[in-house]
Amino acid sequence: MFAWFARLIPVAGLALLPALPSAAQQGAATTLRFVPHADLSILDPYFTGVYITRNYGYMVYDTLFAMDGQLRPQPQMVDTWKISDDKLTYTFTLRDSLKFHDGQPVRAADVVASLKRWGQRNDAYGQSLLAAAAAIEPVTDKEFRIALKTPFPVLEALATLTSPTPFILPERLAQTDAFTQIKEAIGSGPLKFVKEEWQPGHKVVYVKTPDYVPRKEPPSWASGGKVVKVDRVEWLYIPEAVTAAQALDAGEVDYWENVPSDYAPTLERDANVVIRSNAGTLGTVRFNQLNPPFSDIRMRQAVLMVADQRDYLSAMAGDPKNWHTCFSFYACDGAEPEE
Repeated sequence: MFAWFARLIPVAGLALLPALPSAAQQGAATTLRFVPHADLSILDPYFTGVYITRNYGYMVYDTLFAMDGQLRPQPQMVDTWKISDDKLTYTFTLRDSLKFHDGQPVRAADVVASLKRWGQRNDAYGQSLLAAAAAIEPVTDKEFRIALKTPFPVLEALATLTSPTPFILPERLAQTDAFTQIKEAIGSGPLKFVKEEWQPGHKVVYVKTPDYVPRKEPPSWASGGKVVKVDRVEWLYIPEAVTAAQALDAGEVDYWENVPSDYAPTLERDANVVIRSNAGTLGTVRFNQLNPPFSDIRMRQAVLMVADQRDYLSAMAGDPKNWHTCFSFYACDGAEPEE
């Protein structure tokens, strides 16, 4: 398994993987077989906010910046950058050796077209960045510029993990209307999507990109060197938990994401299985306050007075060791992510 893969998948429950290498991980056979939380049905990384498409995006594409384990933006495709004294002009230079899977070099024009298309679909950072920008334009083939009308957290926006994520596409694809799905999967990331082997509802296949040059920094959450240590990754969508558990027990899969809490105690007793919880996930309940009865603040207050977080959390995550109550909009006592 390559180190950054597990850190890019935010799970609401547990993830399991064999503690001992399976047959597919020994000798010359280097295939990682992974059971994802959902089926991949949309290949356009900007078209939807679902996490399964975002996770596929991190396999196939790359980003200009990425968040490290301390939630600080770090360069990924960017080599160097300059910020003007008034904080209104950002100039970026791409690093060497960036290449799309079709063999074409990554250019500033690809970046600019991608950011403009992403900005139309992302309602967290993207639309706000487009509104704040006076210009997003290439300077040379390797250099591009973002000029602002008003101050804006540009680096945080480019590094965001929210979905849709600002992955970089070839210009010809990024020029597609933002509300028309792209059917091709041409990125510059560490893995290639094998469309010929894609079986919607069952299987997604990726192979190692031979020309990908990872950064030299050690991996830290979504940032750092994305060093691929397998030749092939297979996502095997198994919606039935019993079947997924049997596949894991039989060594037919190596990694199971988002395990139902009811299965965790039994699997935990298996010496060949390691269970890892995703610390820092926060669940919320939001009222539709535009319509009755919750348009009345007294109804919202009444529900909050009788609601008990422990009821929801025990139903979602089972054993109390898997959860704790939190009365903040931010994740309480979140542990630093494992690298």
